[in-house]
Amino acid sequence: MRLISDHDVNLFLNSLHDHAFKIFGSHLLRNEKGEIYATEFTVYAPNAKEVRLIAEFNGYESWKHVLTKIHYQGIYRIEVPGNHEWQIYKYEIHTHDGRVLHKTDPFGHFSEVRPHTGSKVYDIDHYQWQDQKWFYEKQKPYQQPVLIYEVHLGSWQRKFGAFKAYNEVVEDLIAYVKSIGYTHVEFLPLYEHPLDDSWGYQGTGYFAATSRYGSPKDYMYLIDRLHQEGIGVIMDWVLGHICKDAHGLSFFDGTPLYEFNDQKRRENVTWGTDNLDFSKGITRSFMLSVLTFWMDYFHVDGYRIDAVSNLIYYLGDRNVGINQDAINFLRQLSFHLFGKDDRFLFMAEDSTDYPAVTHPVDVGGIGFNYKWNMGFMNDVLRYFKEDPIHRKYHHDKITFGLVYTFNEQFVLPFSHDEVVHMKGSLSNKMPGDMWQKLANWRLLLTLWISHPGKKLLFMGQEFAGFSEWAVHKELDWHLLSQEPFQKQHRFFKDLAQVYRHHSALYQYDHDPKGFKWSVVDDRAQSVFSYIRFSDDEILVIVLNMTPNVHQTYDIGVPRAGRYQEILNSDKDIYHGSNQFNGTQLYTTKGDRNGFKYYIKPKLGPLAGMILQFKK
Repeated sequence: MRLISDHDVNLFLNSLHDHAFKIFGSHLLRNEKGEIYATEFTVYAPNAKEVRLIAEFNGYESWKHVLTKIHYQGIYRIEVPGNHEWQIYKYEIHTHDGRVLHKTDPFGHFSEVRPHTGSKVYDIDHYQWQDQKWFYEKQKPYQQPVLIYEVHLGSWQRKFGAFKAYNEVVEDLIAYVKSIGYTHVEFLPLYEHPLDDSWGYQGTGYFAATSRYGSPKDYMYLIDRLHQEGIGVIMDWVLGHICKDAHGLSFFDGTPLYEFNDQKRRENVTWGTDNLDFSKGITRSFMLSVLTFWMDYFHVDGYRIDAVSNLIYYLGDRNVGINQDAINFLRQLSFHLFGKDDRFLFMAEDSTDYPAVTHPVDVGGIGFNYKWNMGFMNDVLRYFKEDPIHRKYHHDKITFGLVYTFNEQFVLPFSHDEVVHMKGSLSNKMPGDMWQKLANWRLLLTLWISHPGKKLLFMGQEFAGFSEWAVHKELDWHLLSQEPFQKQHRFFKDLAQVYRHHSALYQYDHDPKGFKWSVVDDRAQSVFSYIRFSDDEILVIVLNMTPNVHQTYDIGVPRAGRYQEILNSDKDIYHGSNQFNGTQLYTTKGDRNGFKYYIKPKLGPLAGMILQFKK
């Protein structure tokens, strides 16, 4: 039996252990020849009266394998002779008040396929990674293009109505992502969870890739192949709360072990979950180890942390008070993750106005390096839902975001949350007939791609999918056989390539010197124009938010010379009316919008255009 040191125990109890998965869980023991001679099970249950093992190899008769308390702090262990890889097991926790609980291993690496809930002994080691080139060439994201494809793996593509496995979807996913130009894939949670309808957000196996799609090494292979093709992988993660399923982490040893003792702070009524208590050292060590594990064993490039408002404030309510323990843990986590990889993406899904969320810890920030810009998303979508004739009354929904854009480092999301629960798809949110809906969709995405901030788009929105997302079926791929949607797909591909290949759209996403308004106050005609700058490029963006055509419209520009239209959403190849600027536009001297020169482009109906300055 392996020894456990007091040092390891103290680290775990005092929030400092980042590799607790090396101590706890099931482990295959090998002799000097590398042969497996036994399987070891270790669990932390300080308030248990007794811990037993129920497993395939003992006929689910727990009396055969009673764990020994090997440390007075409540660590139990047993060594079972033989190689029991792939065997199902659970811990049977006997409480002091006479209850018997059957619990999945909190540190287990593999689980039964739902609805079954047992853990499986699994050798998580020895995968041969082939992504060394990716990690050698990967750069910090701040002055690079970041275009994220948000994917729910179980409904991206299906096979005869059933889930495709990790290793079945990999080549199709890679080919598709590369064909468009995405830089990253962000997966909705892929750690183990019991209910498909939770989309992965109510997990039970924090160290286990969900068995719905295959084995953990199959998931490693998916990430490995994405990396080999130059595509980063971001994991969606729920940090602040746990589901209440009887087999899970909640009340693990019969007491609120990792969660708040106080019911008022523990109960998250909105989601039907228990909030974790980050004043407890074991909770911090557990989650620190979780996120270390996925970096070390699965080579993930980033985390999107769900519901950060529920961490910053107790119960997500500023009136209840700031949760300083959780904020301190986020700072600890930031310090740890960036210490391992300073090119990491650590993103907060945060709807609060709490300051300095994306500022470094050493200057008083929480330590994320990106935050979802929920204000941009909500304001812009409200604006675009308006009939164009009324948009002049909502002008500030487009302009207000620039007041705070550079206060944090933002990702601009059009996420899964906006295309489900009767909210409709992005294209179907738009007003008007089908032509107008698609024109508005193209205009919306032109604004999104050219606005300061990194980009995230949920799957299916890249071809203007018309029905809202449904978790139990694959995307409406059949739409791509219809000409209007083929043209929308082409538009998004072209838009993505413009973004990837023009530094003015990303180099200074987080610096005011990369942006300047040209037309900001034309409420009457609902026209906007702004300039994006990089060290070696100037782009002019013009957005006509109404169906009115302007044969000419004065746009102030910063340099005299030629301006070439490099994208226009109204071209007929995109299903538009073909009101575009086919020739280069030359500047005229004269004051316009604070600039000494101006150009006079044609503005098509509900059209967005991007023009490049030519010397």
